[in-house]
Amino acid sequence: MQIRQFFAVLCSIGIWGAASAQSTGHIGHNGEGGALSCVKAKITHYQPEHLATVAPGSEISFFVSGSNGPGHIHVIVRDEPLVLTLDDKEVYYVVKTHLPAKYKNEAVRINIKVEARYSKCDADGGLLLKITD
Repeated sequence: MQIRQFFAVLCSIGIWGAASAQSTGHIGHNGEGGALSCVKAKITHYQPEHLATVAPGSEISFFVSGSNGPGHIHVIVRDEPLVLTLDDKEVYYVVKTHLPAKYKNEAVRINIKVEARYSKCDADGGLLLKITD
């Protein structure tokens, strides 16, 4: 009788140990858990949309979530940083800027970089716009 109880306890310890070894800590954070986990920054709700035709000096807006703060959002057109207006909505930022008026009758790429708390969680995005005259 004692041998059966001993094997039952031994098996339950073995099963519990194997199950706990498979645990990843924080589910939904790439299995890394703790201080190393992150929330990936996101760029959404582009206005105007990608490949749209716009007038010179047009306003561009988009939403940013997961940023490390307002100073960590960068928008660049042809190596020229743009001045941003940010509206803090607590969970995300509404970012607005204007295209430089000097670009006419051409296509420009708007590059957006959002820095998160950890660099592996940064977001890069952007859009291509056709500018009329």
